Amino acid sequence: MSDHTGNDPFARLPEVPSFTVTSTTIDDGAAFAQPQYSGAFGVPGGEDVSPQLSWSGAPEGTKGYAVTMYDPDAPTQSGFWHWAVANVPASATSLPEGAGDSSGAQLPEGAYQLPNDSRAPSFIGAAPPAGHGQHRYFVVVHALDVADIEVPADATPAYLNFTIASHILGRAVLVATAEIPAE
Repeated sequence: MSDHTGNDPFARLPEVPSFTVTSTTIDDGAAFAQPQYSGAFGVPGGEDVSPQLSWSGAPEGTKGYAVTMYDPDAPTQSGFWHWAVANVPASATSLPEGAGDSSGAQLPEGAYQLPNDSRAPSFIGAAPPAGHGQHRYFVVVHALDVADIEVPADATPAYLNFTIASHILGRAVLVATAEIPAE
């Protein structure tokens, strides 16, 4: 797992066991490929394609999952939520690349996407401001002790994460990076 120093999004959350998440799309600690950048935010070649994810080894008692992607390095006081998926069933062990499109058709039955910080219920790719330096994108699979987290579909990702904080049994984390040079 990548180094989480500086602006650690887990610093004040309960410590929980980790489990394994892998991806055919991203490598932990490496830069995103161009499709994971945001065309919607004007990044040339960006396609807003969510990464493929596979996970295993979730703690005993896992009844469901949530999947999120967060940039703590965004030039805001609250970072930037790029993706939030609630109610992924415990039987799921992967999401295909592109599952975060606006249709949500590739998500497991019962799972749904909450609006990201651009207010779209889908995946929005990386778009760090030009010259702002390297940003980290925490792609997290949260193992939960409930099948239904009971968060409204129009809730914010921050509200989802607040709600799951008391239900997390384990956390699987990949950290990808993105940087756009100054023009």
